[in-house]
Amino acid sequence: MEDTAGLSLFLYPHSLLIFAKDKNQENIGIHHYQDFDLAKLEGLFSSDPLLRNDFPVKFHFHQSAFSLVPESLFQAGKEREYLQFAENLPDDVHFFTSPLDSNNIQVLSYISGKLRKNLDARFSEITLHHGCASFLSYLFKERFNMGKQEILVNYFQSHIYIAAFTDQDLSVFNLFEISGPEDILKYVSITIAQLNYEPTQVQISLFGATDESGITEDWGREYFHNFRLTHPHANQIYSHGFKHLKSENVLEVYWQFE
Repeated sequence: MEDTAGLSLFLYPHSLLIFAKDKNQENIGIHHYQDFDLAKLEGLFSSDPLLRNDFPVKFHFHQSAFSLVPESLFQAGKEREYLQFAENLPDDVHFFTSPLDSNNIQVLSYISGKLRKNLDARFSEITLHHGCASFLSYLFKERFNMGKQEILVNYFQSHIYIAAFTDQDLSVFNLFEISGPEDILKYVSITIAQLNYEPTQVQISLFGATDESGITEDWGREYFHNFRLTHPHANQIYSHGFKHLKSENVLEVYWQFE
């Protein structure tokens, strides 16, 4: 695509979205891989027409190893210490951070040192983010429209992010692997109990539901008093021909962390 000026890649546990953007950050092409894992990424460098070119690239990794660190506590060089509760880290890693909430929070994650070297060998300009940055950045933008007790769920097939805001401040944020909608009920109920929310007052909003998921507003209202399906207000612009993406209801189709 001759007008492409940069790429944004969103790497989910089992899928990959590649957005080609022009100089005005308008989306002019999208490649979607449904059967994907991180081990297949480097093979796409030679097979995918977009990735064969040396554009500036932003990678967004949806993965379990991440930590939200208040900016007031964050110190460069202590990344391994901050992540030690997320999982056991290999020796050779590359850490990266994304500032959120007007730089009040750093989202910290990592990739292997080997992957970082391979990315550097392929692309001249690279930016790395944890995948939660898009969802969280949207929630921080919208939090002053929230009530006293809000739980927000971003569903993407095999996983969910759960965020809880109390009096418009972030109280909980987690990533969970799920096997079906019943696990959403479980983790939302645990969050309600953990924060001592009032079940008849808490607002529960779910992003990312599809027809195939079986998640509907009627389904949710069987279990929760205030339940709704929603999607973000858009900060993404499309040239033409991408209406089919809306049916897949991926959050980053509407809103991306820039």
